[in-house]
Formats: sequence, structure tokens, C-alpha cells
Amino acid sequence: MKELTTAIAIDATPSVVWQILMDFPAYPDWNPFVRSIQGQAVLGAQLVARLQPPGGQAMTFKPTVLVADPEREFRWRGRFILPGLFDGEHRFQIEPLAENRVQFIHSEQFSGVLVPLLAKSLDTNVRQGFEAMNQALKDRAEAGLA
Repeated sequence: MKELTTAIAIDATPSVVWQILMDFPAYPDWNPFVRSIQGQAVLGAQLVARLQPPGGQAMTFKPTVLVADPEREFRWRGRFILPGLFDGEHRFQIEPLAENRVQFIHSEQFSGVLVPLLAKSLDTNVRQGFEAMNQALKDRAEAGLA
């Protein structure tokens, strides 16, 4: 098992950050890592997500929504081909720090037999993708583009 966690402070309300995260049709306009999501952010729903880490190939998969707690947490679980091969539980959390300021925590817990083979790519390309998305989300929220 392997976990990646990144975080960034954003000068915006939880509502603004949540609105941006839930506006899936706008992802291609601003999100350099999660290039698209199709589907509904409701518990048990299946999404179609396309991710492209810097320096890596784009991947499309069909994760299942585990948590959709407005203005607090959005989480899904995706699998590569078969359960136990390469599974990921992707989490976006919004934690209030002060009025009009939040911490956005972007993390994923990876498990499965392929994790050791992909660990270096996870620590470099995927982490860079998380950080690029975090910064783009911050820029969009602080510019009032929700």
C-alpha cells in the first residue's frame, strides 16, 4: 500500500472550492491533471474520469463515488482492470482554516500487486499532477471563477 498526500491553502470559502470541484464540464478549461469527469457526484455512482500526470500517459477509468459530502469531501475508488491489481482511493478534502480560507487536501491511497512497480512514477509524475491541480484550483478559486 502507498499513499500520496498534498495540500494547499486557498483564500476562498468552502462553497467556492466545492463549486469548482463539482463543475465537471469545466475541468478541461482549468484542470491540468484530472482532464475530465463524466457522471454525478453521488454516493455509489460510477464516473468516467480521465487523468493525465505530467510526463505520463493519460488514463481513463471508471471509479465509483464513495463520499460526496458537500463543501467537505469528495472521494472515489478506481481499479485498473481487476480488483487487487492496481486500486486507488482518490480523495479531495476541504478544511476551513479561517473565514474565506481553506486547506485543500488532495490524496490517494494505492493498493494492489502493481503498486511496487509503479511507486517511482507515483512519487514523481502523479505527485506533480496533484500539485499542478491544487495550484490550478487555488488560482481559479482566488480569481472568483467558481
